[in-house]
Amino acid sequence: MADRGFDLEDRLATLEEDDLKRALSPVDRVAERGYFAAPSGGDLPVLDAAEALVFASNNYLGLTDDQRVQDAARQAAATVGTGAGASRLVTGDTLVHRDLERLLAETKDTERALTFSSGYAANVGTITALEPDVIFSDELNHASIVDGCRLADADAVVYDHCDAASLRAKLAERAERAAREGREPADESWLIVTDSVFSMDGTVAPLEGICDAAEEFGAWVMVDEAHATGLYANGGGVVQAEGVEDRVQIQMGTLSKALASQGGYVAGSAELIECLCNDARSFVFSTGLAPPAAAAASEALHVARHSDARERLWENVAHLRDGFESMGFEVWGDSQILPVVVGDRQDALALADGLRERDVVVPAIRPPTVPDGTSRLRVVPMATHDRDDIVTCFEAFRAAGEAVGLL
Repeated sequence: MADRGFDLEDRLATLEEDDLKRALSPVDRVAERGYFAAPSGGDLPVLDAAEALVFASNNYLGLTDDQRVQDAARQAAATVGTGAGASRLVTGDTLVHRDLERLLAETKDTERALTFSSGYAANVGTITALEPDVIFSDELNHASIVDGCRLADADAVVYDHCDAASLRAKLAERAERAAREGREPADESWLIVTDSVFSMDGTVAPLEGICDAAEEFGAWVMVDEAHATGLYANGGGVVQAEGVEDRVQIQMGTLSKALASQGGYVAGSAELIECLCNDARSFVFSTGLAPPAAAAASEALHVARHSDARERLWENVAHLRDGFESMGFEVWGDSQILPVVVGDRQDALALADGLRERDVVVPAIRPPTVPDGTSRLRVVPMATHDRDDIVTCFEAFRAAGEAVGLL
């Protein structure tokens, strides 16, 4: 009988041959500035003591190691429990969840907020629950947005990256098509979805231009603030920095990056949140966010709003960008994410290996995550990196870059 299974060995071999195979790399702990790497081999690896500086973490404010955040998680575990135990709609709703959602709504200047088990679940659940007829999506939107568009069974229209003029042209084209077919604008529901900070390019969406186009054509706007929450105005995101809270109907984000926890959220009107509570399958049919995670995110958001952590992060960002450009590297983006573009996949891998040999960790980002010819090292500082750390990073980049032939 013919084997109707899956040839996984050949699939993995092809990935290996094309230098596209990814692998998990266990670590002892991700601390404020570094981690202790585990050697390969064995089911229970013994960790060595070689500390390496990490310039690749989304722990932008360095709060995963913050005593206040850890204490908040411990207290929630002791008083509420380590897990919610059920869906929020059954018995999994706690005051810890309500406190986090109140703080998120206040920070995002919305009526309400709702937490999900992950940012991925928040995006997929929200987009599918809204059931839009047409979705206009930035070409570099996160995979969770792309999957949400697919699951919503909507007409997906992709516009050029961070290009409000391209978006407006796509909206006008769709409106003209509807007019030719004799349909009124109100016959279709339109949703524009964009990341605010794009995780691989470090670019920032032109939200004001997007909102202008949306209002001209009667569309709703949904902004994914995963890589912005906690880092901008008063601990908010790009929506708050640009002052478009009243023009963006849906603000989404994660708790797992600057807020040093796990999970996702959606903030918006009371009606939106009520709809998601009833129709977002990834919320309705998932166990509630673990109380320690909710408490940790609440405390991290409080720290982000009322400390100098954000200012220290942006100082490090400016220092790194200036240093890389003075060395001759090409640096993309307008945010805390600094893609040092190498181009060739093998060169990017060799540069990353050279940095690791010098105890600096900046993994190479290569296809299919990014387009061919744009392989890069995604450099991300944290607020807790000091000047000596940044100097060490520069020295490693210069030495490794010269060894690879990039400088």
